[in-house]
Amino acid sequence: MLYFKNFYMSHPYHHSISSVKQFGGKWEDYISIHNWFDETKMHYPDMRHRALRHHAEGIFWCEQIFGTVIINSDGKNVPVRFIGEQHIKEDIGFIPTIKQYLDHMTTEGWMYKPGEGRKLLREIATDKLDYVTEKTNNNVKDNKDYERAHQMV
Repeated sequence: MLYFKNFYMSHPYHHSISSVKQFGGKWEDYISIHNWFDETKMHYPDMRHRALRHHAEGIFWCEQIFGTVIINSDGKNVPVRFIGEQHIKEDIGFIPTIKQYLDHMTTEGWMYKPGEGRKLLREIATDKLDYVTEKTNNNVKDNKDYERAHQMV
């Protein structure tokens, strides 16, 4: 384990050993899932990395990547969600929602600034509207009527 600012940070290997105790098999059966949860440490090597995957949505995301179950080396089907829940409970003690993380995130001015993409969208909006009007919306008289009806920005 890594010791970091008064907290122990488990290594995916340690989580994998815990999975073996809980579900059977070998640590190698579980390491890829535990690595997936903790690979965000490469971006933020402290507790904040957990905000990216250590929550209920992260468990379902993990299941989409690794499948509904894995078959461990004992031949047992182990639900991937159970492995994700185990990982997060070992790290945090409960399974938070992503809302719990985001509610405590401070906002910065750059988050509100419209990007250059919005300018580009305005520039191509007319072309898009011509296509929509001609191909799929024959009862719209012209682009101005369509824009007024849909308040295009």
